[in-house]
Order: sequence, then C-alpha cells, then structure tokens
Amino acid sequence: MTEGKHQGAQAETHDFGAEVGRLLDLVVHSLYSEREIFIRELVANAADATDRRRFESLTRPDIAPPDSAKVRVIPDKPGRTLTISDDGIGMNRDELIANLGTIARSGTRAFGVTLAEARPEDRPSLIGQFGVGFYAAFMVADRVEVTSRKAGEDTAWTWASEGRGSFTIAPAVRDEPGTDVVLHMKPDADEYLDPMRLETAIRRWADHVTIPVTVARDGKDIAANEGTALWRRPKAEVSEQSYTEFYRHLGHLFDTPAATLHWRAEGAVEFAALLFIPGARPFEPMSEQERVSRVRLHVCRMFITDRAELLPPWLRFVDGVVDTEDLPLNVSREMLQATPVLARIRKALTNRVLTELKTLAKESETYLPIWENFGAILKEGVWEDSEHRKELAALLRLRSSAAEGWTTLADYVGRMKEGQEAIYVLAGDNPAALASSPQLEGLRARGVEVLLLSDPIDSFWPERLESFEGKPIRSITQGVDLSTLPPLPAQDAVEADIAALVAALKTALGSQVADVRGTDRLVDSAVVLAAAAGPDLQMQRLLTRAGRAGLPATPVLELNPRHALIAALAGRARDGGDMDEAASMLLDLARVQEGDLPREPASFARRIEQALARAWG
Repeated sequence: MTEGKHQGAQAETHDFGAEVGRLLDLVVHSLYSEREIFIRELVANAADATDRRRFESLTRPDIAPPDSAKVRVIPDKPGRTLTISDDGIGMNRDELIANLGTIARSGTRAFGVTLAEARPEDRPSLIGQFGVGFYAAFMVADRVEVTSRKAGEDTAWTWASEGRGSFTIAPAVRDEPGTDVVLHMKPDADEYLDPMRLETAIRRWADHVTIPVTVARDGKDIAANEGTALWRRPKAEVSEQSYTEFYRHLGHLFDTPAATLHWRAEGAVEFAALLFIPGARPFEPMSEQERVSRVRLHVCRMFITDRAELLPPWLRFVDGVVDTEDLPLNVSREMLQATPVLARIRKALTNRVLTELKTLAKESETYLPIWENFGAILKEGVWEDSEHRKELAALLRLRSSAAEGWTTLADYVGRMKEGQEAIYVLAGDNPAALASSPQLEGLRARGVEVLLLSDPIDSFWPERLESFEGKPIRSITQGVDLSTLPPLPAQDAVEADIAALVAALKTALGSQVADVRGTDRLVDSAVVLAAAAGPDLQMQRLLTRAGRAGLPATPVLELNPRHALIAALAGRARDGGDMDEAASMLLDLARVQEGDLPREPASFARRIEQALARAWG
C-alpha cells in the first residue's frame, strides 16, 4: 500500500446533485445504528476488485496481481484514519467518477422513499439492495479518500468527499495497481480503530471472502478471515449459522434464507452449488428489476462472472454460487453462451431448485412466505417456459372468491360445481376491487368459484397454460356459458323487455362499444363490461397503458334486465325517449365498476350532479 498524494491545485470539484445529497444524508443518519456494515461493504468491494484483476490477467498476463494479493485493514489511532487497501483491478479517473460519483443510479428515488419509510429493523438490508454499500463509509467517517491506480495504467487518482453534496478528483501517486480507501474517522467512531474490534467484525461479515483479509496489529498483518470456499466443503461440516452468514455476505442482506440448497453434482458434468431462496423480497419493484439470474459462476474457486444466467429469469430471485472444474479458467463470454457444459449445469440447477420448491410446497407454513415474496416471478415461468409449465402450475397459489387465504389449481378443480366446464378467473389491479366486482355476481349467486388474479403477469400466463387437469381456463370477462350451471335462486324482479333499449344504446354509443346485449350473469348491478373477441378486459387495459391501444379494445356493454334502472330505461326507450345521456352514463358507470376512469371524467361528474339535483331538488 502506498499513500495517495494529489496536487490540490489540479483537483476538480464535481457535484453529487441534490437528490444524491439527500440520499447520503439518509444513509448516514437512518442507518446509524448499523455502523458495522461499512466493514463488510468495503472489504467485499476490495475482494471483488482483486478477483476481477485475477480473472482479467488470464488474458492479460501483464496485469496479474502479486501471489501475495490480499485485503489489508490498517487502523491508525494517532492519525485517526482507517485504511482498506487492496491489490485489485483499480479504477482510473472516469471510473472513479462513474462508480463513486453517483449513487444507486437505477433507483435513487425509490431508495430514498423506502429507506425513509422502512422500520428500523428493516433498514440494514436496504443499503446492499440498492447498491449504495460504499457510502456506508460515511457512517463512521467525516471524510473519505479513495486513491486508485488501474492495472495496466501508470496514473493514479484520488477521489475525496465529505459526503456533503460534492467530491473532488485529482492526480495522485500509487506505486502499484490497486485501491486505498482512507476513512478519516468521526470522533464517536473510535471503536473501529481498535484492531481487535476490527478482527471480530471481519470474522462476522467477511469470513468467507476467499481473498485473505488481514488487520494490522502491533506491526504485523494478522489474518482475520478463514477464506475457505464454503460451497466446496461437505454439507455435514457446515453449520446453519455459517450458511446464514455467507448468504448475508453474498447478497449484502440481513435476513435469513428461506431455504438453502447445497450439493455436489457428479457424472457427465461436475460442479458444486450453494444456492439460497431469500427470506425477504427485494425492496426494488419488479418493474425496475433486471430479468436475469445473478448466481455467481466460479471456475476452480475463482470468480468468473455473475452474468452466466445460470438460472432462468423466473428463478432470478435465487442467489448463490456454482463452482466447476469443467470449464477453462479463461472462458470467454461468447463461450459461456455456447458451451454445452454450461447448458447442462443450467438444466441441473433449474431442476434442483424446482424439486426443492415442490418439496417446500407440501408445507404451507414454509412455502407461503416464499410464494408471497416471489410468486409473481414464478408465474413468469408459466408464461414463458413450456418445458416446466406444468410443474410450475402445481406451485401456483391464488386468491379465490370462495375460499379464505391461498388456494391451488388442484384444490379449485376439486371444488368445481356439477356442470362446471372451466376454471374461471378474473384479472385486475386490486384484490379488494376484484372481490367485489360485478363480474362475479352471476357466478357467485350460483355458488361457482372464481380465481382472483391481481399481478400484472396474471393477464398473460392463463392463456399459455390453457388448461389444468383437463379443465380449460377462462376469463369471465370474455363471456361465460351459464346454461350448464345451477340456476339462480328465485327472484322477485321481473325481466324487462330491453330490445328497444339495446337498439337505442347501440345507436347512441356507436363505435364506443362492440355490442350492447342483455345478460343473465348480473344480480345486483345494472350493467357490466365484457370483452369482445380478443384479449380480456385486463389485458386490454395493460395494452392501452403500454401505448398499444390500436388493437381492438372496444368492450361489450351488458345490461341486467331484472334491474330497476334498466327496466325504467327500457320503458323510456319504448316511448321514444332520448337515450344519449343515459347511454353515456351507463357506459361510464360500467367503466368505473371495472376500476377505470370515465372517458370524460369532468362530463361524467356534471351528469351525476345534474341527476342528483333532479332526484333531490
């Protein structure tokens, strides 16, 4: 390690930006009680940089790290500094600005909101999940200096900041490639200048880092981590605590894994695998997630990449490590995509995780938390993976109009009414709104169950699954044949002749609807929408939001002939009354019931006001 020195006159000053400044303040103060996390983050960054240099040196021998490469943690009590030094790949000027000058680039606003609203016990895991680990240094330091020289380059640079909205970048001196992170400690952070305290923290957080980590004590570098590849050890020799600590280190998390899969595959392809199903869902919304697996690929214990896509996108929530000796150390990205060895590893991993999920699904207490956290992602597999579609269908847990809690497709089929030919589903945005939807009235009155689907992916997978145990899956907004189902209980209301009303509404609404017709699937509501030919109503809404409203999306307006309002309007239509206002009101009423806005909200509000004035005036 060489102390970085820069020429202050040549230092450039850059602003973090207003939002980044606010987030730094949140990191420093909202996570204050979990200060020790900074050690894990900085040591992990240093180890990753050393791994990367080793990997890149396979094709560039001139940048190979020294055989004695390690991460050194150097406390200096008199100088009140703590240095984390590595022999890694290093960073040049542009990389320092890009990597340290921005914070949580893919979700700064989400991070700030989530961190501010999170319970204190949930806050520690946020820092890793939003990619802001380096900034944990400001919890213990009032100034941070990073001096780095990239392997293969001659110039070093120093990045420095007090975490108050700006940073400087300046030329520096470092004899060898690598990085020194120097923390100028706060007055109340003296404990982290004690070598024994540091050793304890490193053993807790970085014991499984495969790069040696040492702490300077009494003029010597004292080993602070075991540095063993946990996944290579026999399962019987690894404690649950070791698994949990490695899981937390790997994913920068604080929860406990819901399931741990540790095995060694032998045969045509040999590999060791240690995978974890997380115990908590990520704070990042699904819409912001990258749809790729980030399981780490190692070859002969050396980290190669976390971009090998070792699991399909619908298992991307699974974390872990796979280590094989059946690939060359200098395997290229192109080879990773083409090699049959990796294809066999991928297939074996997918089957193993599916087997574990099927086993866990037998115990609701264990499986339901996993489903609640990651069920929406598993549903993607039903949509896109024909090979595993049937297996995944058995893992689905769904809400129902007739059963409390979660139910399975198999349980639904077992409860189907005599004469019921299909599995009925209703998709939408809000579970509570679905449960009270007019779409359910006729089926509910006949004692027929409907599955309520409220994830965005729910508009897609039923179409691909098509059927389950020989029963077709149908959206009730696409029309339901009720003739084979039990009849409705006797009703006092007389069914009105609505032929004239239907004709008048068709004329008044024109191209706003595909059709107007009477229906026997309503009980309490006057009107309801149905899908014409093509996607169901929820799919049409999603297509409209995605800017693909050019597809046929005009609905069918269905009328309840037994409803007092429809009977009154039918009489008015037979007498030749004007139907224009009533037509618009009925269509907007049906849209509101589906959770949509009226076509012209202001006009709809005025019509409601006028109707109320006439009724109450």
